[in-house]
Amino acid sequence: MSMYHWEADQEDFLVLSGEALLIVEDEERPLRQWDFFHCPPNIPHTIVGAGSGPATILAIGGREHQDTPEWGGYPYSEVAMNHNASTEEETNDPKVAYARFPQRQEGEFREDWLP
Repeated sequence: MSMYHWEADQEDFLVLSGEALLIVEDEERPLRQWDFFHCPPNIPHTIVGAGSGPATILAIGGREHQDTPEWGGYPYSEVAMNHNASTEEETNDPKVAYARFPQRQEGEFREDWLP
């Protein structure tokens, strides 16, 4: 879902289907359908896929500090790195945090992608 990070604003996550693994404050916690996680400000966390199929997660968060230098950061986490979900070094720059992954590319929307 994202790299292990913390934000200055709260976030909430509801698992709508499937299974996932919450990593919060360097601890793993399994999630399944209808599990809810409220993340207060400044708590490091991420969610990664788990189980044998896809997971659908509703994520809602405050965005008061989103466009400020105090928005949050990406701490290093060995637990998250075990799932390829941590930065290699602490940073608050998303470009540094995601540097080892391919850049997103725009694509054409195709009607046949939807049922």
